Amino acid sequence: MTTPAPFDSASLRYLHAQHLAAIAPDDVWLIDGLWGVQHVGVLGGPPKTTKTWLALDIAVSVASATPCIGRFPCSRSGPVLLFAAEDSEEMLRHRIDALCASRGLSLPDIPLYVITEPTLRLDTPSYQQKLSQTLAGVKPALLVLDPFVRLHQQNENDAGAVSAILGYLRELQRRHLTAILVVHHTRKNGSSTSPGASLRGSSDFYAWGDDMLYLRRHDEHLVLTIEHRASKSPEPLTLRLVDGNTPHLQVVANLPKQRAGIDEAVLSALSSSPLPLTRTALRSLLGVRNLDLGVALDHLERGGRIQRTPSGWRPA
Repeated sequence: MTTPAPFDSASLRYLHAQHLAAIAPDDVWLIDGLWGVQHVGVLGGPPKTTKTWLALDIAVSVASATPCIGRFPCSRSGPVLLFAAEDSEEMLRHRIDALCASRGLSLPDIPLYVITEPTLRLDTPSYQQKLSQTLAGVKPALLVLDPFVRLHQQNENDAGAVSAILGYLRELQRRHLTAILVVHHTRKNGSSTSPGASLRGSSDFYAWGDDMLYLRRHDEHLVLTIEHRASKSPEPLTLRLVDGNTPHLQVVANLPKQRAGIDEAVLSALSSSPLPLTRTALRSLLGVRNLDLGVALDHLERGGRIQRTPSGWRPA
């Protein structure tokens, strides 16, 4: 094997691949199957789908080494830094207190820190520098930014502007060895069965994320879809927000029977058709709601039972 000349100040730094930092198999996840160590990504969903509740649940999980939503164990805990632009300090404290109480935790005992500045502009060099210095001081395992729309003054459809902000966040992740979760809105009526394609604004969000979480309403419940860049994605989960003195998200044991029936109806329709069927054709044929059909198609595709083609859906 030919050995290249050592790099100097005029060249880029490089290493042989064997000298790259390695992650031990048991050190891949912050939260098992949900969010990786030093991963960046998006928690997306339409308005009023409990995105902030889930973001805070993840934050408390990492800070306290307790399972997220009672389902995903925390493998590697550490300090968490949070900026919540849409909640007052009182409301934020109420939510965090409730999550701690639901787990039997004492808030003073967990390293959960909140940025209390009235604004944070990730498209402004002065704020970028302040955030970097804050990370250097806190050394968080996870940074949570909620929501993206309040963190800049750019056009979210401007790919160049969005790419610059996401590039800055990736730089923060690498420099400070922290995971970063950004809460972002999806379109209210996303037509695609791929949740990532429904994220509002530039498609750079979907390309950027290592881990992607999506919340959607399904009747009285919420459906959580999980995508990973380098790991197998689990089946979607059905959640509900538990009311009472300690509100928190909870996994519903079984998916609604109605959805299972729609799954089978979709499979039957596709199997009976000699040609692929579009989503519009399936909806007309089955007489189901667009949202219900989207959830079914997503579930069946992830399970390897159907395939999407340029002309529509067909059995796998």
